[in-house]
Amino acid sequence: MASIACNAGSSFNLLNREAFKVSLKNHIQGSLKNNLSLEDFRTWNTFSLSSFRTKGPFLSSSLSSFRRVLRAPTCSNSDPGQSILTTNNNGDANSSERRLVVLVIGGGGREHSLCYALKRSPSCGEVFCAPGNAGIAHSGDATCISDLNILDNVAVISCCHTRGVELVVVGPEAPLVAGLVDDLTKAGIPTFGPSAAAAALEGSKDFTKKLCDKYGIPTAKYKTFADPLEAKEYVKEQGTPIVVKADGLAAGKGVIVAMNIQEAFDAIDSMLVANTFGSAGSRIIIEEYLEGEEASFFALVDGETALPLESAQDHKRVGDGDTGPNTGGMGAYSPAPVLTSELQFLVMESIIHPTVKGMAAEGCKFVGVLYAGIMIEKKSGLPKLIEYNVRFGDPECQVLMMRLESDLAQVLLAACRGELGGVSLSWSPGSAMVIVMASNGYPGSYEKGTIIKNLEEAELIGPMVKIFHAGTALDSEGNFIANGGRVLGVTAKGKDLAEARDKAYKASEVIDWPEGFFRRDIGWRALSHIYTKTS
Repeated sequence: MASIACNAGSSFNLLNREAFKVSLKNHIQGSLKNNLSLEDFRTWNTFSLSSFRTKGPFLSSSLSSFRRVLRAPTCSNSDPGQSILTTNNNGDANSSERRLVVLVIGGGGREHSLCYALKRSPSCGEVFCAPGNAGIAHSGDATCISDLNILDNVAVISCCHTRGVELVVVGPEAPLVAGLVDDLTKAGIPTFGPSAAAAALEGSKDFTKKLCDKYGIPTAKYKTFADPLEAKEYVKEQGTPIVVKADGLAAGKGVIVAMNIQEAFDAIDSMLVANTFGSAGSRIIIEEYLEGEEASFFALVDGETALPLESAQDHKRVGDGDTGPNTGGMGAYSPAPVLTSELQFLVMESIIHPTVKGMAAEGCKFVGVLYAGIMIEKKSGLPKLIEYNVRFGDPECQVLMMRLESDLAQVLLAACRGELGGVSLSWSPGSAMVIVMASNGYPGSYEKGTIIKNLEEAELIGPMVKIFHAGTALDSEGNFIANGGRVLGVTAKGKDLAEARDKAYKASEVIDWPEGFFRRDIGWRALSHIYTKTS
């Protein structure tokens, strides 16, 4: 099939209108698995969402992609493989380089938002997601490869060769720690993400703490233990509150903030005696409790250069008022008022740059996204590193991708090539917020298979509302069902945080899912900052 070459800045012109109609009909019929008449289209320039009511789940984002096609630049037929797009230093695309085929590894809300941003990238021709999930597949944001084992590096490489993948973006941490990037890179496939050695920044908190010690990166005082009795003696010496962390990967749940001695002892026994987190908890870190406000800081890294992203702030605790156990994240917003421009400069100079230089000095250059959990310490007002993740945060990624205006595919490719020094990023004004809807009982045991309704209606409550699927599947009747703990990321963009919050909560209320829940105070810290500043 011939590719489409686009000349930026021109109006859209269909060279073969009838062929386009047939192609469009076939695409929507295949996606919706439902008969659809072309006469239902009110016009070719404006689609009416109300014209497309179907029995199965509604694919509003597929229609959005067709709207984008109709607003696209002038296109003409070209030979397969013709070079059509290049980028400038803003990560935007101009005509002349071939459009990329991209594979996103993972199947959660983070990966859905990455697919969404890549699909909007002018230089990106096709997006695959493995394994993906039902919501990603039905949204039109990517073609899911549900049977690909992403922990089988040989299978992933074979898939890339078969499908002509030219850029791989690794979402979750497990494949990174397992060395997927190393093997893909050896196979000549550009991959955004760190090597297994560099992924130790997340794979081992002890590794990160030692790096901090060596290169003068500010962090909480700590000590590492494998013996529960020694750990308990240390807790007695230090007093409480104190923080107990599993050394390895624990899906965002291996951190216990112990407010008293008994809670600390229980956490130690859970990890070192009861083996709650398996090998991830066979060694633990006990560190001082830092009082202050936590924020998420992201920077793209190409081995030597670090490029900061917009600020964001997560809500880790499961309950309103930041109560209850830690989770993988119950909501987020961007930008985060707590991260002033002065603080962002300090984070880059005192934390990010020393880490990048230190990793290079240690012989394991870091390529990928550095996600620094930062505590703005109350007593000093200065940032300290809590811990590193070596991939985009979830749900922070959702709000960042809603606001990103640059060509994500070209930006990530530049990172793989060591060319971030010539890249700057463009962000939409205003704010974005995501409300995470989770299964009742999360982060403990929860029921799977419960039906979720009204997702279509939720996305239609206003412009710039998008539902990212984190843990959904389809039942035999085509209904969306919950298939995980954190299930949906109801995301909205507004002119300010208050408007984004209003849209996100209105959309969340529309969703009919009695077996799910969400926090009702996402953004409270930021809104209080804004209120204090303006009052």
